[in-house]
Amino acid sequence: MIKINVISNNIIWNKFLKNPHNYINKKIKKLNLKNKKFLKNHIYCSLLLSGDKETKLLNKKFRNKNKSTDVLSFPFHEKRNLSKILKKEKDIYLGDIIINFDKIKNKESLKNFKLAFDNLWVHGLVHLFGYDHKNEKDFTKMQKIENKFLKFIND
Repeated sequence: MIKINVISNNIIWNKFLKNPHNYINKKIKKLNLKNKKFLKNHIYCSLLLSGDKETKLLNKKFRNKNKSTDVLSFPFHEKRNLSKILKKEKDIYLGDIIINFDKIKNKESLKNFKLAFDNLWVHGLVHLFGYDHKNEKDFTKMQKIENKFLKFIND
């Protein structure tokens, strides 16, 4: 079972997501129901809802890129170790996801905003599971998992 701790340090998020924690919990509940793979574990991660200034700072500090970005993921485990950990441990902390409000705020409607937001946090979550998109093959594999998760949460 996946659980996400939502932290919002930017009040502007509440304009588009009245209660971000409840919004994510509803989506995660759907994901957990459809994806039986993680039922035997308690899988945790944090989701920070932020803005340009903080994502730029974190991107510079941890990735040495002096620019803001739409989503950052900081996996706690390497992919090659994660499958072993999932088999051995019951409680697993995956890592942290940061979403930048300023990169999605200009969507024409609330529906489009939520769709963009869902794409970003799911993308971040898939990174926490150890997937990346450094080459075309990895990108395709990661995109397939993201699409599966998005289908689960939007059914």
